[in-house]
Amino acid sequence: MFIETETTPNPASLKFLPGREVMASGTREFATPEAADASPLAQAVFDTGEVVNVFFGADFISVTAAPGASWTDLKPQVLAILLDHFVSEAPLFTPGTAGGIAVPPEDADMLVEERDEDADIVAQINELLETRVRPAVAGDGGDIQYRGFRDGIVYLQMQGACSGCPSSTATLKHGIEGLLKHYVPEVVEVRAA
Repeated sequence: MFIETETTPNPASLKFLPGREVMASGTREFATPEAADASPLAQAVFDTGEVVNVFFGADFISVTAAPGASWTDLKPQVLAILLDHFVSEAPLFTPGTAGGIAVPPEDADMLVEERDEDADIVAQINELLETRVRPAVAGDGGDIQYRGFRDGIVYLQMQGACSGCPSSTATLKHGIEGLLKHYVPEVVEVRAA
């Protein structure tokens, strides 16, 4: 098995491509070692002691090194962990029972309370995010999550390699804001959530 690596716009993050599906649907971010308890793979990467974020995409894993960590030393460790995981066909997540799973309401992660009269605008925003923005952001090893719309302001959260990336503010302000303003005139600003 060969695992490719790609740089990302975030110099602290690398994107690892195992050549197979990582997540069947959705994405998952682990921003702390405690959060990584849900995944043996994420936990093993955090156990290197030099990682501050692990992100699972459809066909990639982004890893963000801790400040001061050297990718020269860390990259072979992460590659070995990923190789062991995929060759052994270990589960991505720790098995559990359905009793421990709670599904939050759909609006639980919203930063602002949305109004019913904005439903058409929100639908347009989400369609653009899904079809134009998320694929581009995934190409850089991350994801973007919609967190609300109110009074012309769209709230978005960057994840994975894009979280904390020096160019993420420019991406939000110049790229995504321009796209949304062009197609949805009601949008006046995009803010990081």
